[in-house]
Amino acid sequence: MNPLKKLMGETVIYGFTTIIGRFINWLLVPLYTRVFIADEYGIVVNLMAYTSILMVLLTYGTETGFFRFATKDGKDRVFSTLLTSLSFTSILFLVLCFSFLPQLSVLLEVEDYPIYISLLAVTLAIDVITTLPFALLRLDSRPIRFGIIKLVNIGINVGSNLFFLLLCPYLEKQGIHVPFYNPEGGVIYVFISYLLASVVTLLMLLPYILKFKFVFSFSLLKDILKYSYPILIVSLAGIINLQGDKILMPKLLEDEATSMAMTGIYGANYKLALIMYIFTQGFRFAFEPFFFNYSRNSDSKKVYEDVLLYFTGFGLMIFLGVMFNLDLLKYFVKSTYFEGLAIVPWVLMANLFQGMYYSLSLWYKLTDKTIYGAYMAIAGCVITIAGNVIFLPKIGFMASAYSVFTCFLVMTILSFILGRHFYKINYDIPKILFYFVICLAFYFAGRMIKFDGDLVTCLVRLPLFILFVYIFVKREMSFLLTKDFMYKLIHKK
Repeated sequence: MNPLKKLMGETVIYGFTTIIGRFINWLLVPLYTRVFIADEYGIVVNLMAYTSILMVLLTYGTETGFFRFATKDGKDRVFSTLLTSLSFTSILFLVLCFSFLPQLSVLLEVEDYPIYISLLAVTLAIDVITTLPFALLRLDSRPIRFGIIKLVNIGINVGSNLFFLLLCPYLEKQGIHVPFYNPEGGVIYVFISYLLASVVTLLMLLPYILKFKFVFSFSLLKDILKYSYPILIVSLAGIINLQGDKILMPKLLEDEATSMAMTGIYGANYKLALIMYIFTQGFRFAFEPFFFNYSRNSDSKKVYEDVLLYFTGFGLMIFLGVMFNLDLLKYFVKSTYFEGLAIVPWVLMANLFQGMYYSLSLWYKLTDKTIYGAYMAIAGCVITIAGNVIFLPKIGFMASAYSVFTCFLVMTILSFILGRHFYKINYDIPKILFYFVICLAFYFAGRMIKFDGDLVTCLVRLPLFILFVYIFVKREMSFLLTKDFMYKLIHKK
């Protein structure tokens, strides 16, 4: 199969399974916004932001290091060495968390609920260990198995939430007491659900873990960490760019009584842009092992050039699709959360530029100049933190949306400029800019279309969306129309 078709096929599978899983998980947002008041949901948003940052710290860039060294030194030795290292540091993390639990609870502003920290710590340790077998599935081009396990994880999480937040309260009202359910539990059941899902995921991945014999090489680990530590900085700064606003918001908004509520409103509307994030992550899952494996081919740079163009085109389709239907999508959250809808276009574009940055930044990984990735990520992190610190107290959560957009836009531009010096690829920038102009022109035209009925408004905007899709596919993607593409994709082993 054509390498570009192979990449797109795996992106479709990773993206589809991620979309299904995330969409099902996304359906929890209307549940949360109706079961919890805004400041309670703000606690969930805030703690999950901390968890995302800790996840990056505890995996310390080893996922990319695994891809790099497994293709050179053999995956058995690399997998076993890294799994041993991750297991040791995860256990150490748990010991530290439980040793300083009261202090952590105060620091994270949940001093009355240290159990939240305990549940998240155990969940996090399990998730760290499972990152490596998931990376193995990606390296072995097993997107369907990867997706199935991810979907089971989501299914357990969603099912547990529905059980604890809907079924159990219903049974209690009917006079049926569930022995292990506490009606006053509240958001604790969100964290219990995450833990149950992680335990089941670990059990499903055990066969992939146990098939490797124990081999540990300290010298190999040193080489991987030397390569990976800039990736850790990149990943840490990247997750701060995505989650830092949700951590800073409760601390920087002047009105302490409503700061956590504003965090909840911001976090709920952030979820409305989730489909772009899903698309970006599905692309990243497929693209990272792909460009390492394909870099030896003579036409690799031409393929990488096409990848950026096609990714951008699909991303712009998603932007228009979400914005043209936001009048309907907004009802996924309670009306009291509608004041945060203004952040959606900025967050969508931020995630699109994040994906473009992933595509552009292959140069520093292939040339082993990962330190430049750290420099760019730090620059983005400075923009995010400075934007929030300076403007959050003045204009509220819109400062966070503007900051995350500016951050990824600047990082994308920096990566393009540096990449032309170290690993020049002739990206068709004029063509990419052309599609951006067309997309934004259609977007602003669509904003002028407004009727009394939300459904009518969305339907009248639909021809503009179809026209953009037609223009892009007709000009750039006619190869997708070949009869054997989906057949080979479905029957790929």
